[in-house]
Amino acid sequence: MKYFFVLGTNCALSVAELQAVLGLDKAELVAEDFLLWETDREINPEKLMARLGGVIKIGLIRKELNKTTDEQLLNSIIAVAYSKKQQSKEGKFNFGFSDYGERKFNKKALGLALKKYFSDQKISSRFVVSQEKTLSSVVVVQNKLLTRGLEIILVEHTGGVLIGETLAVQPFKDLSRRDYGRPARDDFSGMLPPKLAQIMINLAQVSDPEALIIDPFCGSGTILSEALLAGHKNLFGSDISLKAIEDTRKNLSWIKELYKVENAHTKLLVKNVIHLSKFVKSGSVAAVITEPYLGPQRGNVNFPAIIKELESLYTTALQEFYQVLQPGGRVVMVWPVFSKQAPLNPDYAKFKTVNLLPNHLKDNKFIKTTPRGTIIYGRAGQKVFREIVVLEK
Repeated sequence: MKYFFVLGTNCALSVAELQAVLGLDKAELVAEDFLLWETDREINPEKLMARLGGVIKIGLIRKELNKTTDEQLLNSIIAVAYSKKQQSKEGKFNFGFSDYGERKFNKKALGLALKKYFSDQKISSRFVVSQEKTLSSVVVVQNKLLTRGLEIILVEHTGGVLIGETLAVQPFKDLSRRDYGRPARDDFSGMLPPKLAQIMINLAQVSDPEALIIDPFCGSGTILSEALLAGHKNLFGSDISLKAIEDTRKNLSWIKELYKVENAHTKLLVKNVIHLSKFVKSGSVAAVITEPYLGPQRGNVNFPAIIKELESLYTTALQEFYQVLQPGGRVVMVWPVFSKQAPLNPDYAKFKTVNLLPNHLKDNKFIKTTPRGTIIYGRAGQKVFREIVVLEK
């Protein structure tokens, strides 16, 4: 089987997450946002999608064509669409197209031809179009292309064409609710997006649901909330701010009630990270997953002073993390990257830097990493970017 993954805006981070979750021994980056994965394993696309933060769509390649004529391409699309129609419920069959990679397919002509074929077969259908190059997750869901229709994926590959079917899309409503609908938000301090929290949890690679995961800069509890939803049952959060702990407590209670999370142990304390080893048992932690204080977010910033302060804080924190971690335990941490400033360089010499990417994809032209192998996360125009650092004891 050949699965495809439509990746998020940060190709390297999406690939790193998939490597951590699936292992990408037979994977190929066809485009910056399109990855093929050949495997004998069968996956549950919806279940996997709920776990991933860096993937927008998951699907299967239904046909692989060598060099083809327009007629051969259309006939193959018709075969895929008709087969799906045979499996679907009675009623109008909705379909749409998305293409990935450099080649731009004439989706309008293909769609009108497919609609005519259905009409000739006395099958009621609707051709779903979008102003964008690809159909968004919103368009796919709202037009029932997963349940009563089909999103056809087209991508040029080694001189031929791959025809795929989308099986799952990112749960945008759920993610928005967990981001903007939670009872306690801290817009002033800034908050980690739930999707990035999911990615960081996956990069920690904690397979035992009973293993202890901690966030010693828990803020409003995004990482702990997403860890709960990922099935982790033993969580600890601390923060120097009483308000942060109160916000985290509200948000965790809300998550547990909303998603019916049971049998999970969560402990929260107002504590300074520099004393972590005094209240967390040595060698007891499977992973530290955290976004620490990133410095002031507004106003005039004395960058040399704040960088020196953060390097000192992070060095102390990393020393504490080392003490409480199990052998092989991981730190998944955000470090800020300030515009036009040298990267932070706290002391992490005791740790091993984790290679996040499959060896055969590390030098791919679409993959961008820092000289120390970390990945920068952010969008154009941001004043502070996030450097995703993964270390292992």
